[in-house]
Amino acid sequence: MPLRPISALAVLVAVGVVLVAPPPNLTAAEGPSLIGGGPLAFGPDDVLFIADNAGARIVALELGDAVAGATPGTSEIEGIDRYIAARLGTDASEIRIHDLAISPTSRNAFISVSRGRGAGATPVLLRVDGASAVEVIKINQLSFTEISLPNVPAADPAARRNPRASSVTDMAYVDGQLFIAGLSNEEFASKLRSVNYPFTTANAGTSVEIWHAAHGRYETHSPVYTFVPYELDGEQNLIAGYLCTPLVKFAVSDLEPGAKITGTTIAELGNRNRPIDMVVYEKDGQDYLLMSNTSRGVMKIPTAGFGGQPGLTEPVPGGGTAGVTFETVDGLTGVEQLDLLDDTRALVIARDDTGRADLTAVQLP
Repeated sequence: MPLRPISALAVLVAVGVVLVAPPPNLTAAEGPSLIGGGPLAFGPDDVLFIADNAGARIVALELGDAVAGATPGTSEIEGIDRYIAARLGTDASEIRIHDLAISPTSRNAFISVSRGRGAGATPVLLRVDGASAVEVIKINQLSFTEISLPNVPAADPAARRNPRASSVTDMAYVDGQLFIAGLSNEEFASKLRSVNYPFTTANAGTSVEIWHAAHGRYETHSPVYTFVPYELDGEQNLIAGYLCTPLVKFAVSDLEPGAKITGTTIAELGNRNRPIDMVVYEKDGQDYLLMSNTSRGVMKIPTAGFGGQPGLTEPVPGGGTAGVTFETVDGLTGVEQLDLLDDTRALVIARDDTGRADLTAVQLP
């Protein structure tokens, strides 16, 4: 599908992020202030969860009808990173895209970004609609609830990767629960949390361990980078992608607060690679997992073997693969973010050879 560049007249921009702590008597008319950007996930009734990693919390924004774009759906935009940068008065190199999520009602795309780098970066939430209108959402005017996360890593801006930035690496909402992946400040750092919504309190989470076949050892410090909820034999599981690149399943029933569990590694998908994003879709009566990666393209993985796949227990050296099979999708390159646009298409943010990021709709393979 060809890209459709848009003119400046098609864009509406209204910047509204406030970087101060909210007063104790916050009302529905005074929305949240975010310290840092992070992953997104949609919940019921167009509630949008956004992770504020710098602030160690999850904010549930009540978008409502007022935040829907004038036109349902999402149009493609060539150079979405440069377009956003120009509207925010900066260069594309100063824009970091954290996540992409599609509204289940309007099918508008919501994009979490940061303007600037490091401690001074400003979090921004944008919406793209079906008429190519791009708007920066005034979140400080939205009703919201929030929940603080316990035992998160301490901030270390001098580190190669600030551990606080991995407090939340991905989220997904299913049947009244928000599942949260990330790191803690504990010895067994990798965590999966299950939090009820509407929010009450966040528990300490479950420490998760995996057999990392490419490394030939058990590991507890690497976070889940992306995951999807998926039922296997009538039981809800989380299918999780890790750095370098194990694919692991966790039974949700095992996610007890304070427990330590070992997931089942159902595939090794190749080393020197980080998974970025994943979705599950149905095509021709079969379910597939579609996963974007930093170094190994977009993988199409049939889910039919997930339930019966024995857990890997032996090393897989030299960049080899093992476990459930996959194919690399030709033509899908540079994909950094993806979500399901409808039953037949995914919306992706992909970079070309020049480093430009495009917002594009692609047919599900």
